[in-house]
Amino acid sequence: MKFKRSISKVAGAFAAAALVPVAVACTPMPSNAAVAADSALKHVLATGTVKVATCLSFTPFGFTNPQGKPDGYDVDIANELAKDMNVKLELVDTTSSNRIPNLQTNKVDVVFCNFTRTLERAKEISFTDPYVVATEGLLVRTGSGITSLESMKGRTVAAVKGSTNADVLRERGVDVKVAEFDSSQAAVLAVKQGQADAMVEDSNYLQYQAKLNPGLEVVTSNLVPLEYNAFGVKQGDQLWVDYLNQFLFELNTSGKNLELYRKWFGTDPRFPLRPAF
Repeated sequence: MKFKRSISKVAGAFAAAALVPVAVACTPMPSNAAVAADSALKHVLATGTVKVATCLSFTPFGFTNPQGKPDGYDVDIANELAKDMNVKLELVDTTSSNRIPNLQTNKVDVVFCNFTRTLERAKEISFTDPYVVATEGLLVRTGSGITSLESMKGRTVAAVKGSTNADVLRERGVDVKVAEFDSSQAAVLAVKQGQADAMVEDSNYLQYQAKLNPGLEVVTSNLVPLEYNAFGVKQGDQLWVDYLNQFLFELNTSGKNLELYRKWFGTDPRFPLRPAF
């Protein structure tokens, strides 16, 4: 096993460590109280407002309704969070490409926006447990002749800037041209108008778009293993992560998350979450 060491190596390590106790002592570690005081959780409770970033161009996760108000699945969950914390909700419209910068600059306390957990992103921010699960697929025009990933060879695929979706096709070795758009709505429109042959995105979003647009359909809906979408928070804020994880646990065990998913997608989730301790 790679963790085994000989007694001599362990002894050597202790000897080396003994040479640097003063240097280590010169770098004081922050106390638990200091870490807690820095947490977004404390800030939210102190100010009475939670700032949630969500994408209002990603129907039905987030959009602006005919009354000019933010609406959607993520918006409803954000309202549940604010209600449970007994604070006001401030929604900040965001895009895929500025989700991480908004956290790093303290513009928002938490990011929703169908945020897929990846190792690369985890180098810059922290993630909660997932709240919705999906795979990826292709949204195409009905009668396009695209029936598989291989039939996309040489064609143009629409993707959203800042998302990981186009990487899926590259990793699968498919020679495609990638056209990036600022929003999901723009990418869907590009497919409808023939500017792109397909859009690659999470399957639950694409299935909803196909219902809204009779001339579109979803093919190849299992491009990747399951994607786990979670809340994003500023890196290192474990107190806030713990609180949000407890919120999500109760959102799922109470059945509220399932209720909201059914409300917006008109069906049960294909990959339901079954939280357990």
